[in-house]
Formats: sequence, structure tokens, C-alpha cells
Amino acid sequence: MPSPSYRVSDVMTHTAVAIGRDAPYKEIVALMDQWKVSALPVLEGEGRVVGVVSEADLLPKEEFRGGEPGPDEFAEAAKAGAVRAGELMSSPAVTVHPGATLAEAARIMARRRVKRLPVVNEIGLLEGVVSRSDLLKVFLRKDDEIEAEIRRSVLGGAALTGLDVTVVEGVATLRGALGDRSLVPLLAKAVRAVEGVVDVRMELGAHEDA
Repeated sequence: MPSPSYRVSDVMTHTAVAIGRDAPYKEIVALMDQWKVSALPVLEGEGRVVGVVSEADLLPKEEFRGGEPGPDEFAEAAKAGAVRAGELMSSPAVTVHPGATLAEAARIMARRRVKRLPVVNEIGLLEGVVSRSDLLKVFLRKDDEIEAEIRRSVLGGAALTGLDVTVVEGVATLRGALGDRSLVPLLAKAVRAVEGVVDVRMELGAHEDA
């Protein structure tokens, strides 16, 4: 059977920097600079995520410092006068669960155009933060580790015993004889799904008796 995909919990930062609703503007900027992050979760109660303050939420204060907003900018300009996290934050927060796959987290980031996601449990309590750079950690896997997983989870079937794989710099190359050519796209898709694979190359021939 295929190995389970990496999950958000495998790559996320478990010690997350967060703020409360009353955190002042300058403190937020200072924390972002100190921890080199582009957004901070906003918490209330025992740690429930109620919003996120990002660099984009902070910029209107500078953007509209000396000018009037245009007709399409009033909602954004309203944040120029905000001084606390509760006024600045985007809410509800865009979050992800620790059991989500890296692909699911990447799709959320792309769809919602965010760089970081608070990771919350089933009742909305903060467990960590996952960033774009965290999602790329799978590409640090060693080639031999990726090879071993492809052999085990993809090439383990009896119909594929004539195939082998080598992985160099994350590029997986499959070689050997394959009788059923209809399996090629399915095989390529399965190999590409292995975490850490950068690309797939197929150097496959047909069985002599095919």
C-alpha cells in the first residue's frame, strides 16, 4: 500500500508567536520584525484563533498617511486609523488542521493568497503555524529515501516487478519493461505524488513477449 502523505503536523512550527485583540500596532510590528514573520494569529480565551494580522493589514497606515482613499479603497483605508490587533485583523482567520496534507495546505494558501496559516485543532485552539517554506521542507528529503519509498509504495505490485527507479536531485527516473502501456500515466502520477519528487522521467520499454 502507498505510504501516507506528509501532514501539516509533520512540518509546521509548533511554537507559534501570537497576540491578543488588544495588542498595539507598534508591538505587532516589533514582533513581526523580531520573529521574521509576515503575519500573527490573534487569540482570545484559552487560545482560540479569532483572526490574523498580516503585513497587508498594517500597510494602510503608511499607504494613506498623506492622501485620500479612492472609491474602491475605503474598506482598506479604514484600517489606517486602527491601533489594536482586534481592529486590524482579518477575520475569520484562514486556518488549517494538523491532519491536512501538504497539498491541501498549499491549495488553501494559493486560493486565499496568504503566506502562513494558523494550525488549529477541532475546537479552534492554536497548535502551531505552517508557512510556505515549511511546505517546501519535503524537498529536502534524501534521494535514497525517496527511491526506497517509490520501490515500496509504487513498484511493489506484481505487475511492476520489471521496473526500477533511480532518484537524482529529486528527479525520479523509471526504467524497465512494461507490458501494459495504459499504466504509464497512472504510474507517473503515483510517483509524482511521493513527497519530495521534483519531476518524473519514464524510460520504459515493452516486454519481449508483448
